[in-house]
Amino acid sequence: MNQHHLPSDVIGLAKVMPPLSRRGFMSTTAAAAAGYTLAAGPVRADVIHTDTNGLDAGDTKIKVSDGQMPIYYARPAGITRPPIVLVCMEIFGLHEWIKDVTRRLGHLGAFAVAPDYYFRDGVDLTTMTDIQKILPIVNTKTDTELFSDLDATVAWAKSQGGDGHRLGIIGFCRGGRSVWHYSTHNTDLKAGVAFYGTLVDKNPAAPKNSIELAPEVKEPVLGLYGADDAGIKVEQVQQMEAALKAAGKTAQFHIYPGAPHGFEADYRPSYRKEAAEDAWAQMIGWFKKYKVLS
Repeated sequence: MNQHHLPSDVIGLAKVMPPLSRRGFMSTTAAAAAGYTLAAGPVRADVIHTDTNGLDAGDTKIKVSDGQMPIYYARPAGITRPPIVLVCMEIFGLHEWIKDVTRRLGHLGAFAVAPDYYFRDGVDLTTMTDIQKILPIVNTKTDTELFSDLDATVAWAKSQGGDGHRLGIIGFCRGGRSVWHYSTHNTDLKAGVAFYGTLVDKNPAAPKNSIELAPEVKEPVLGLYGADDAGIKVEQVQQMEAALKAAGKTAQFHIYPGAPHGFEADYRPSYRKEAAEDAWAQMIGWFKKYKVLS
């Protein structure tokens, strides 16, 4: 693959993938059976699994402008008007780790919803192993369509009793970019958290990058990045921070020494336990500070 044509999140992922045969990682068959995408590289044998005790959780479909979009949701059972948190996935689809993150947020008291907004034309990214086939799908997703899908997700969560006045968004990798971009659109957002979301990438489907969109961000956003990310350079993070500050926006950044791209993904070898645990705690604190979580 020619790196000049690769998005920075994919470059970052490519730099931290050891061989599939390395000890400590699941076989491809076991990984697929467990619900993890294979395109993301080897899957750790000691992946974390979060239970559904005390949660109402599951898969369903919701109406969007041109069809029925699959989603996964988790919310605390028996709690009225829980805050809504959108979960924006990586480029590998609505697989088991994204669902697990959704359950983790449910245990924190949120009505967490992860939409599969790459579903059109029968696409299921979790079954795809060739990154060259995945990229044309995710790179042609327009911001206009993304915003419409996320708006529909919020509307559905509100119709199910979620509190639209306490709306947050979280995303990882390409989903982190979705956080930055959707944050320019929805004025109801109270806080966002972007885990290593790309900052300089743009294409005909998304003609402005995250840095260029910084003046349009509506809510406080927390950016969590790795100092050793091969695709998203520290200088880019500093540019984003400066652009937000110049526009008078509320934002905070943490750059973790020694952390590569995907450091939060505890199902992959890119996982860095210390950075991941601190970043998760920072996310919780951010959502509490801006009244998304109680």
